[in-house]
Amino acid sequence: MRIGVAYSDGAQHCWLRTDVADDATVQDAIERSGVLAMYPHINLAEQKVGIFGKLVKLDAPLQAGDRVEIYRTITCDPTQVPRRSGMEDDD
Repeated sequence: MRIGVAYSDGAQHCWLRTDVADDATVQDAIERSGVLAMYPHINLAEQKVGIFGKLVKLDAPLQAGDRVEIYRTITCDPTQVPRRSGMEDDD
């Protein structure tokens, strides 16, 4: 079955399509896609993964057409970033 693997390191992003066995897991898809060779700093032991924006474990089964996503760690404290209302003054 065909699935996609998505990753962004901030400066670059990739979307790789790959074929995997019908009983493949998220980890199988990531390994088969080649993304780990392209981004050797990816650490699956520390980084979270998901399917279509929903967090899953590496051993989660896949369905045809799934988009596997590898998430970067947060680099700033979201509680310290000011909220933007979209209504800033243009003084």
